[in-house]
Amino acid sequence: MSLKEEVQKRRTFAIISHPDAGKTTLTEKCLLFGGAIQTAGAVKSNKIKKGAASDFMEIERQRGISVATSVMSFDYNNCKVNLLDTPGHKDFAEDTYRTLTAVDSVILVIDCVKGVEEQTERLMEVCRMRDTPVIIFINKMDREGRPPFDLLDELEQKLHISTRPLAWPIGMGSDFQGVYNLYEKSLYLFSANKTKISDDIVAIQDLNDPELDKTVGERAANQLREDVELVEGVYEPFNIEMYRAGLLAPVFFGSALNNFGVKELLDAFTRIAPPPHERESANRVVAPEENKFSGFIFKIHANLDPRHRDRIAFLRVCSGKFERNKFFHHVRLDKNFRFSNPYAFLAQDKEVIEEAFPGDVIGLYDTGNFKIGDTLTEGEDLIFKGIPSFSPEIFREVINTDPMKTKQLEKGVQQLTDEGVAQLFIQQPGNRKIIGTVGELQFDVIQYRLENEYGASCRFIPMNVYKACWLTSENLEVLDAFCRIKAKDIAFDKDNNRVYMAETEWQLNMTIRNNPEIQFHFISEFTTTEHMERK
Repeated sequence: MSLKEEVQKRRTFAIISHPDAGKTTLTEKCLLFGGAIQTAGAVKSNKIKKGAASDFMEIERQRGISVATSVMSFDYNNCKVNLLDTPGHKDFAEDTYRTLTAVDSVILVIDCVKGVEEQTERLMEVCRMRDTPVIIFINKMDREGRPPFDLLDELEQKLHISTRPLAWPIGMGSDFQGVYNLYEKSLYLFSANKTKISDDIVAIQDLNDPELDKTVGERAANQLREDVELVEGVYEPFNIEMYRAGLLAPVFFGSALNNFGVKELLDAFTRIAPPPHERESANRVVAPEENKFSGFIFKIHANLDPRHRDRIAFLRVCSGKFERNKFFHHVRLDKNFRFSNPYAFLAQDKEVIEEAFPGDVIGLYDTGNFKIGDTLTEGEDLIFKGIPSFSPEIFREVINTDPMKTKQLEKGVQQLTDEGVAQLFIQQPGNRKIIGTVGELQFDVIQYRLENEYGASCRFIPMNVYKACWLTSENLEVLDAFCRIKAKDIAFDKDNNRVYMAETEWQLNMTIRNNPEIQFHFISEFTTTEHMERK
């Protein structure tokens, strides 16, 4: 198969949502329909001890939430699907934001009872920044929620995107019986089944077929006909180009927990979702069909398998073909590396692969050579754009509570911050370690993982810091002088970039106003282009 054919087969997407909208459950049902797993574990269910397939960290199973992005690959409808399940909790938003740089489209899950929530709007803003194509799945239709037309209006008003239903629910709550596929003009009725694919599927091609009245009842059949007529009259016909441009969001309804509507969603997704597209680098645009390989690291995870203390760097292939045991160029280090055991994933389960193509996400065993945003190529010095670190919102100093485990703590803090779950700043004098996060829950995760994966213990002391800003200036003398005067407020990040830590918003604004020759950056993405200029 040619490279172009391989590219056209790929569908790489993330599932995103507000917490508890059913994102991880939908992920499992996609794997179930894709044949990647035979039985799904219901999230937060005590009856099925297996837990969610994509929640592989022990703390995720205990709390019933996703705190790290999981990568899963499966085949469906002659497509190679790469699915990334992301954290929904706002405290882990940065991991989700970075993951969105590695996908070509997203499925946004909405709870039909709660509608559009705060985190949903934030995630959508990130999608709009990159014009990422979005499919919306309105979940939990087996519960008494808000009317479908009200939900569609709210989606358009709050997410600032046009919608077009491609499926329509039959009833709601206890009366929910299935979904009508507007895209294929066919009706599918499912029996509720939480763990396996239902075989009880009835297909009705024409809504005027009397069989519809017999199957769902006259009242539900008439309501469906009325709703579909209104949909077809009010909404413009579905336009695949507008969807792929990020201007139009197709909408599906269902219940992921009971397998309602998931097949329709997957069938339409594999048909309309875009294959891998070109990527912008610091010096040119890279097309996926180019013969030479390129890819970037968007995530690092230490101790994926706690028994082996491994460290895996997740790489998104952007162009060409990745091959096992072939030497590739690490742009930042200016060294060549080869990888004897590259992995494809199904959550924590992995298998060695011989090759990978644009759109694929692979795991590379890492001994500490990679950082988030690093690029591998066949020789060209490419740096892909759009993989930023955001200024944290909460800052705490790390205090070692077991001096006998100092080395373990140092290693743990270094590796966990390399993953991007938090940011590490070093302040002098005293080599003080400061961890910055966007949410309180991250500190619980860091403390838990330090203890359980590294055998280290620590406590965190809150710091009076409002915001951390990266500093640059064309006048190095001015920058050096500023850092000497503000020494107590200056720290260094993991890449030894200077960072100003302001105690209050007023102090930050005054400092910016009084130092016009210095640039204060709230996102660290500027470092990638500077690196290219230095080279």
